[in-house]
This record gives sequence, C-alpha cells and structure tokens, in this order.
Amino acid sequence: MALVPVAEALERLLDGAAALPGESVPLADAAGRVLAEPVVALRTQPPFNASAMDGYAAHSADVASVPARLSVIGMAPAGRGFTGIVGKGEAVRIFTGAPVPEGADTVVIQENVRDLGGGQVEMIEPTSAGRNIRRAGLDFLQGDVLLEKGRLLDPAALSLAASANHPSLTVVRRPLVAIIATGDELLPPGGALGPDQIISSNAYGVAAAAQSVGARALDLGIAADRQDAIAALVGKAVEAGADVIVTLGGASVGDHDLIHDVLTGEGMRLDFWKIAMRPGKPLMFGRLGNIRCIGLPGNPVASLVCSQLFLKPLLARLGGRDYRHDIRTAQLAAAMHANDLRQDYVRAAVREVAGQLIATPFSIQDSSMLRMLADANGLIVREPFAPAVEAGDACSVLMLR
Repeated sequence: MALVPVAEALERLLDGAAALPGESVPLADAAGRVLAEPVVALRTQPPFNASAMDGYAAHSADVASVPARLSVIGMAPAGRGFTGIVGKGEAVRIFTGAPVPEGADTVVIQENVRDLGGGQVEMIEPTSAGRNIRRAGLDFLQGDVLLEKGRLLDPAALSLAASANHPSLTVVRRPLVAIIATGDELLPPGGALGPDQIISSNAYGVAAAAQSVGARALDLGIAADRQDAIAALVGKAVEAGADVIVTLGGASVGDHDLIHDVLTGEGMRLDFWKIAMRPGKPLMFGRLGNIRCIGLPGNPVASLVCSQLFLKPLLARLGGRDYRHDIRTAQLAAAMHANDLRQDYVRAAVREVAGQLIATPFSIQDSSMLRMLADANGLIVREPFAPAVEAGDACSVLMLR
C-alpha cells in the first residue's frame, strides 16, 4: 500500500465528520461546551428602568440648576422598589440596580448631594434627564438571539445565558474516544517490571490530547498480543458508545501486529494504512460502522505527534469546535539535511529573540524518546524532498505550547 501524504490523510480522516447531536445540560455543567442551538433571551434585561448608581431619583427639571433643595419621600433599595410617585420638589433615595420610581427621570449620584437632615437634601451639581439610568432592554430584549450555534461557552457566555433566564442549554455531545493499548511487554505505571517489560505511557498523553479539545477519554487498558484479547476490548469500546476507537501499537506489519486483522474482522472498512510522515508512518485509519478507528504507532513520540496532527482535529470537529494547527514562520538556528519522501516533524526548541522566532532542532529525533518531546515546544515541519537548509533560513513550525 502506497504511503498517503499527510494533507490527504487528514482530509480523508475528516471526511464526513460533523458535530455530534445536541444534549441538554444544566447551566452549571455547560462551561467549555459548544452550543448546538442558538440561545434566545427569555426575558428583557434590565426588565425596568434601573438606577446605575447610588444616589437620589428626581425630576431633571428640579436639578437642572443648583443648589436645589428637595424633600426625600422614600427609599428604593435593589429588589424593593419605591411604589409611590415622585412629585415636583421630591426625591427618593435609590441604590444601584433598583427600579427608578414613577415620576423620576434622572438619578443624582450621592457624591453630588448634601444631606441637610430632617428629610431634606441639597443637590450641588446639575443633572440632566436620563443620567445614571439604565433603560429597560439596554442589554437585550426578550426574543433577541444572544449566542449563536457553535459558540464555545466561556464565562461571559455562561453569565449571559443565565441572565437570559436559561437554567440549561443544548450543547453538542462531547465525543467519546476509547483507547486500547496492546502489547505483552506493557505494564501500567507503578508496576514491578519484568526483564522484558516496559511501562505503558502512550494512553495518558493520547487521553490528554483528546480532553484538550473537549472530548471524553475512556482508557480500556492493555490488551495482550492475542486477537481475542484485542477483540474483547474493541467490543467494550463499541458497547460504551465510542465515537472514535484509538489503538496504540500493533498497527504495523510484524507478526504480532494484530490490530488490522482484528478490526477488519470486526467489520472495519480500511481507509488508509501508512502515511508519508516521520514520525508516525504506520498510522492506520478506517470506519467500523459510524465509529472512526485510528491505529496509532506504538512509539511514544509518533503516537503523540499523530494525536496532535490527526486525532485532535477529528475530535474537535465531532465536538462542534473550530480547530487549526498553530503554524508559524521561524528562523532556523542550525543547518538541516535534505529531506526524503516523508514529511518530517522535527522536535525543536522555539524562542523569540527581538521579535523573531528562532527554532533550534534537537540533534536526536528517535521516536522512542519522550523526554525530547516534553522539552520541545514546537515541531519544525519539512515537506517531502525539501532541500538542505542553512542556519538563518526560514522554516515552518507547528507550535505545541
């Protein structure tokens, strides 16, 4: 099977992917979710003319020139408006958020009022009509569309929905990715390793990548290198309602790489297997009914780089999110050899110097070395057959953090 170019692989993997159906969740659980339906105001805000300041509600004609002495006939705290009518020469003590009483058309802020005692106050600064009053509907009117479908619910959006009297919202269902590690040599962290064993680490990074774009991750554990063991975990993923199944390792062409046979035996239709990239060549993709299956390489760096390039865009799209790789132009700090037929993703340290990004490729790029990936904050992207380059030449960098 010919190597598939990276851009084509991503296009094929995303083909037909769309936001999942909506579900209703309580407002308190909606942070970070994506709206599946627009949010329409169920009320008007403010619902009445409200004072924007602490002070005195009065007739603007009475305070157009100063000093002006007025009689205080009542009080209007927030939540308990004054029920009478403000007449000529009268004022009502009012607080921020309280309804402006009938008859008043301005609020004189308390800093501009002198208390004379005996229910008398003196205005010392003139105030015009409409000053310090929030008109009914200033923020929004009942029936207004406040938030569009597809909006990510950040703190401001959540507060706005609450203000519009929504106790719950319809959001895109979060995609579920089931993760299956394979290999007799693997043990979970904390175990006592035998002479031929290693720690299973990839699932944690893949789960974190999924969660970073709003997906749910279900770690189904480690399957032994037997078809029945792998098939049992695939069955659990299907039973759990997974939208995506990610397998770790076992997707190459060795005698113990069983993922392809198991998944096709379960009914998966293979789309592609092996892509023209480094690291990550043995990536596999197919469809098991409505479930997308991604076979990631077993090498840790390859697994995580492929998660960045392929898994995150897929899960973001299923979750109704807009996702784009953060690719920037930088200057190389070291020379690089000519590239071969595979697109290269070279771990690098990227720093800013005098407004210019400088990318320093690490000297060792072995795909088993997680420490190098943890130290890297970018991947230098080199196209297939790219010529040799010198220090100071421009390059493209996919930023990781």
